[in-house]
Amino acid sequence: MASSYFTSIEEREKIFCTELVKYGVEYQKAVIAAQIIASGQGDELLSPSEIKIVKDACKKWSEQNQRLKRLKAVV
Repeated sequence: MASSYFTSIEEREKIFCTELVKYGVEYQKAVIAAQIIASGQGDELLSPSEIKIVKDACKKWSEQNQRLKRLKAVV
């Protein structure tokens, strides 16, 4: 059975924001980064400050996610 699963931009923003905050990204940065990521815009349409916010938020998320994976592997 084929099903089409649609997630609104607002719902994607909430999901991204929750994940970013969960892994230690400051709330205000997480909100902005989530809006940008959920919009799906390419880098060429973003300002340098928006690109930096997204890169910083994603880097923090990635570092904390990897840290959690290492901790789970030890326990």
